[in-house]
Amino acid sequence: MHQHERPRAHARTHPYRRPRLRLALATAAAAALTGTLLTATAGTATAADPTQAPQADFNNDGIGDVAFSASGAYVSGKKDAGQLVVLYGTKTGVSSAKRSAISQNTTGNPGTAESGDVFGADSAYADFNGDGYDDVAVSSPLEDVGSDKDGGGVAVLWGSAQGITGKGVSIADAAPTKHDRWGRNLAAGDFDGDGKADLAVGNTSNVVYVFKGGISASGTAVKGRYSVKAPVQASGDGSGPLNLTAGDVNGDHRTDLVVDGFETSTGQYWNANYLLLGTSSGLSAADARPLKAGVITGIGDINGDGYGDIVTGMHWNRTDDGVTFPEAADGGKVWITYGAPGGVGSTTGITQNTGNVPGSSERNDYFGYELDLGDVNGDGRQDLVVGVAGENIGSVADAGQLVVLYGSASGINTSSGTQSFAQSTAGVPGSDEKGDMLGADVKLDDVTGDGRADLLAGSYENDGNGAVLYLPSTGTKITATGSRTVSPSTSGVSTTGYPNFGANFAD
Repeated sequence: MHQHERPRAHARTHPYRRPRLRLALATAAAAALTGTLLTATAGTATAADPTQAPQADFNNDGIGDVAFSASGAYVSGKKDAGQLVVLYGTKTGVSSAKRSAISQNTTGNPGTAESGDVFGADSAYADFNGDGYDDVAVSSPLEDVGSDKDGGGVAVLWGSAQGITGKGVSIADAAPTKHDRWGRNLAAGDFDGDGKADLAVGNTSNVVYVFKGGISASGTAVKGRYSVKAPVQASGDGSGPLNLTAGDVNGDHRTDLVVDGFETSTGQYWNANYLLLGTSSGLSAADARPLKAGVITGIGDINGDGYGDIVTGMHWNRTDDGVTFPEAADGGKVWITYGAPGGVGSTTGITQNTGNVPGSSERNDYFGYELDLGDVNGDGRQDLVVGVAGENIGSVADAGQLVVLYGSASGINTSSGTQSFAQSTAGVPGSDEKGDMLGADVKLDDVTGDGRADLLAGSYENDGNGAVLYLPSTGTKITATGSRTVSPSTSGVSTTGYPNFGANFAD
């Protein structure tokens, strides 16, 4: 949902574990491989209020669905070929009983499953063809295209009454000789406010390509294509956006885009995030607004004032490898920049030492490793879930934890009502295990149709197999009652190798 240094199949050394951060080209290169990053919340053109984080409905039954990656999955014996998994919402939530598992070998899906493609690494949803069913754009950023190694690929898979069946169309690389990893990050929104869904596609350059007005049956933009240059690192292995996140920040009913990336100074790399505003002609970088640094971003209206607020996770320690990050904190930090008519309002930072936020700030907790927004209690304000993927639970290293904070008229409430969940929390299935990293990705969506957002969280359960934890809303808060775990083995995904099931949710 974002790139972010998530452990995925393409992190060849122990792919299910997050690589230790290094301030060097090697770090930037590892980041470049990740898919979106939030991408936390990409706004769809069908959302009634673009300041709210919308949810997907692939089968148009009125209940939210979720899609996520298993980009390290073996397909027909091909290592890291990758799959996309869709869980369909029901009145009792999500499970593997109602799901799709799509690979490039699925009938109708353009392309062929090949080793190392990492199909599903990033994804973004919207109704791209205007038929009332949400569709999903899916990338395979390490796919070789002819002689172009790691050229990358993007496909749009169509929604239908049966959901995502695999039927779709390829989206051709706009400039294959100028970059690699086409589709490394994706975001969907209505950037020009014409009521039609647009698709933003990232790569290893700092040029983001936008397909306007939806996607045709032939894989072209209905209203043409344009490009916008983001002010992030554009040369070297770590170039291009880390994540693309869409949402309406200034309340003009055009989707804006946050670009998380790297910049360089004195030979060192660190994060640089910018807000690109939507205009009547689309995204513009002419007045790009700098933001607090971070790796993963979500957008949603936390205080109910009609402006989307930008929430950014900076999970790095304040000091690593002798370099100090001025906008980080040991254990991780989450920055909230409140939306305003001009796009950027006041900013506040939250750590595990803030108010009654559960836990305490400790090095390598990775507070803010992932995050997402949704309305858990139906008060019209977006609530926040934060993944604390490196949290030690007792003596169990990197077991991971989820922190839920609630929106209010004055912003995120850190003094009361806060919640935390681990696999050792009463009623939560499973147990705390070393390296599970619960909170590797998180999602707040209504998957029961009751108008309240439920919580889903990915982990690197069982040595990289991965799993998705479902925690429902009671209508007022998240609960462990009725929770369940969805595993790859029951969802049509092989557990050979490191499938990383649930490592990256579509936004």
